[in-house]
Amino acid sequence: MEIVWYGMNCFRFMERGMAAVVTDPYSPDVGFEFSCPRSDIVTVSRDDAECSYTRGVRGPYRVLNTPGEYEIGGVFITGIATYADKNQGKSLGLNTIFHFDYDGLTICHLGHLGHVPTQSQVEAIGAVDVLLVPVSGNSGLAPAAASDVVSLIEPSIVIPMRYKIPGINLALGTLGRFLKQMGVEKVEPVPSLKITQRGLPDETEIVVLEPLHD
Repeated sequence: MEIVWYGMNCFRFMERGMAAVVTDPYSPDVGFEFSCPRSDIVTVSRDDAECSYTRGVRGPYRVLNTPGEYEIGGVFITGIATYADKNQGKSLGLNTIFHFDYDGLTICHLGHLGHVPTQSQVEAIGAVDVLLVPVSGNSGLAPAAASDVVSLIEPSIVIPMRYKIPGINLALGTLGRFLKQMGVEKVEPVPSLKITQRGLPDETEIVVLEPLHD
């Protein structure tokens, strides 16, 4: 499995012989354009330009933007209904968490989650090997809340997303605030994450990815 990050909430998952997934493609209005490869599946966590610019992805692909259970190209996908704010969606609306099962290797993309999930939502998510979590606050999970979510889900690997990087023109918080909350001073970014189920760490590890964009 290889995971590549394009900035914001946008990732691509690639596994030989199985469907490729792109998550939350964003509009160029955020500050820079990404050149995304072909995908078989595009997931959209929230009906917003930050998460739903599907025409930026090459297809043919199937768009998933609602809770439910899906099986596409050998990948089992579960969408869990949550909110994009702390007020049960009254401010920013609904958010869908997507859980992906690649033949036993599991990835959870929290999307634009704006609150700590309930116990029933955590149970619906299930086991997670790799957790993709928004960390910047600013209409999303604040660093402390993001840390709480990590503790609840207990993944093997945490990849932070949706934080300030050069080129983004949105008012987002920095990665350093989240790392400090997690008790980590610095993590050296890597171009992508290549992982197998056998290669997962015994204790939760934070991986910071370099954003791939034009």
